[in-house]
Amino acid sequence: MTTNSDQNAAAPAEDPRATKRLARSAARLAAVQALYQMEITGAPWKGVLEEFVAHRLGAEIEGAQYRDADEKHFKLVLEGAVARQIEIDQLIDAALVAKWPLGNVDPTLRAIFRAGGCEFVALEQMPPKVAISEYVDVAKAFFPEGQEWRFANAVLDHMARKARPDAFGEAET
Repeated sequence: MTTNSDQNAAAPAEDPRATKRLARSAARLAAVQALYQMEITGAPWKGVLEEFVAHRLGAEIEGAQYRDADEKHFKLVLEGAVARQIEIDQLIDAALVAKWPLGNVDPTLRAIFRAGGCEFVALEQMPPKVAISEYVDVAKAFFPEGQEWRFANAVLDHMARKARPDAFGEAET
């Protein structure tokens, strides 16, 4: 038997901090997808940005409902990754072994590295350890069967330590 209080019990409200965190995670995933799309198709970044904002962020695509993304964070990462790609690619190259140039890296991983690199060099308010963890989760989502996430973790960690040594208690090298 249900009581009147049972029937009127409301579902707990979602924590606003958790909602913001999930929206930022969705923005990171979308930024990686946008960077990948730009590389594969050669589409200009502004067109891809407009497409994602208008048709992908928080949309239902092929029966799957995508979480609402932090549009501001998405734009900052995408624009920053494009504007500072040379600097970011130098960080990536420094993290890779000499016999494994950036061009040999899977394009999805390149997009992950570039998005993460943007957060390290252009979004200094974002703790790099948080960004590393988030982008490793993106790598796990794209490569659920493989070990690419370990590679992503190592490269992103190296990049972050080089770009933001202060965040790790290290002197700049």
